[in-house]
Amino acid sequence: MPLNPGYEFMASEKKYDEAQTDDEKIKALEEMLRTAPAHKGSEKFRGDIRLKIKKLKEKLVKDKERKRGAATKFSIKKAEMQAVLVGLTNSGKSSVLKILTNADPRIASYGFTTQIPEVGILHYQNCPIQIVDLPAIGADTFETGIINTSDTILLVIEKIHEIPEIEKVLTKAKGKKIIVFNKIDLYDPETRRKISAQLKTKRYNFVLISCKNHEGIEELKEKIFKSFDKIRVYTKQPGKEEDPDPIIMNPHSLVEDAAKIIFKGRLDVIKRIRIWGPSSKFGGQEVGIKHELKDKDILEFQTK
Repeated sequence: MPLNPGYEFMASEKKYDEAQTDDEKIKALEEMLRTAPAHKGSEKFRGDIRLKIKKLKEKLVKDKERKRGAATKFSIKKAEMQAVLVGLTNSGKSSVLKILTNADPRIASYGFTTQIPEVGILHYQNCPIQIVDLPAIGADTFETGIINTSDTILLVIEKIHEIPEIEKVLTKAKGKKIIVFNKIDLYDPETRRKISAQLKTKRYNFVLISCKNHEGIEELKEKIFKSFDKIRVYTKQPGKEEDPDPIIMNPHSLVEDAAKIIFKGRLDVIKRIRIWGPSSKFGGQEVGIKHELKDKDILEFQTK
């Protein structure tokens, strides 16, 4: 304790004793240093304060480096269809993840709640879609590696002016982009109309949603699936109903491509092929292996 401390010094010392974080401690110590009496008898004490500030700042740097390292080392095995949630802090990304998938992320009113990527699976008409919620842009653990390789980028926003700021981190992203305007329940019908009109004018692919009342959620799910440009092909055994879980394929795939998946390349075992759905002229049409498939076709293979 320096000799003859004043009121300001005593107040800053109290702040230091009550500080909960390293940032708060550094701020209080810097205030103590500024208000401490400057004379020969207090030189050692002032030196001790400077040393404490130095050690705390070094600790903060190490903590940030450790967090960055953890984020970089955190690996996610990419699924056949993957979408990533990107946005600023408090945009509601975690709430979007929770309402779309089976994930139960931490949700709080304060900023930068998500520190590592959270993963959930959206089951859209029995199609599993991997949804990844990244730390908010500006967080110590935010990094763009997953964004750059993801098939679809979901830009979660509360205001239209946030879009350009988010796009700054998408310069190497090749996935299709969907603007997810969140918390639309906070706006009256006229404001919603204006928001929608502005987004249409800029030709964005967008959807207005509310995690609170589920508005726009089904539309968002459909947009996410369609962004992958895939088709669903169902299979059935003779005399039975089709399997509810489809085979996910690329557009313009042939019956041959589906058969190779089902029979692991053994096309010689196939005796007869029948098809129902958009690509058939009539239900149960017999087709060859070069027949082009369409979304929601149902294939029946009879084997030798």
